[in-house]
Amino acid sequence: MGAPTLTSSPALRAGVRDAVPFAAAGFVVAISFGISARAAGMPALAAIAMSAFVYAGSAQFAAVAILAQGGSIAAAVIAAMLMNARYLAMGLSIGPSLHGGRLRRALEGQSVVDASWALASRGEGRFDRHTLFGSSGLQYLTWLAGTVVGVLAGAALPHPEALGIDVVFPAFFLALLVGELRSAEAEAVAVGGAIVAVVLGLLAPAGVGILAASAVALVGLRRPRA
Repeated sequence: MGAPTLTSSPALRAGVRDAVPFAAAGFVVAISFGISARAAGMPALAAIAMSAFVYAGSAQFAAVAILAQGGSIAAAVIAAMLMNARYLAMGLSIGPSLHGGRLRRALEGQSVVDASWALASRGEGRFDRHTLFGSSGLQYLTWLAGTVVGVLAGAALPHPEALGIDVVFPAFFLALLVGELRSAEAEAVAVGGAIVAVVLGLLAPAGVGILAASAVALVGLRRPRA
């Protein structure tokens, strides 16, 4: 019997199944993004394309917030890049679990988002790439679909804050964080990163706190010597 293919992998199917709650939450948040993007004056096609190619909720919201306040496109791009700085730490941790040369690993790494990274984690720096692909694929579809709904039907929907959608994102990340607190070291890194992110979030431009918190998270990549 031959080796299982990617599409027949039990881990891939498990990744899809485990991602359902996060994909559902992402769909709701993506509707909010679509509404916010249109309210900020972003063309419908541009908002949908942003979700299709950027696929990073916090970065997209940061960019839209800057545009809504009259900021430049360059400022919005810089803020989005800073918000995505956390993927540096996540990419370094998951890199050894991806397959192939640099180009293939870079392509596989495009599937890393917060929930898929957490669901693929097996502890001790190990990740299941099939779980990563399955969970991220489902979330991508619902994120894109939610954006389309928000962009096209946003005028007929209540404002996101009126429905309490603005609390979905914090709850989403809190659920991911709780799942990763498996050791005293992880708890210390989480607390340190949270303090840095909150303090700099109040004092510095958007995204700087995330960048600094990502640097704190890199501590978690260190392995104690025997």
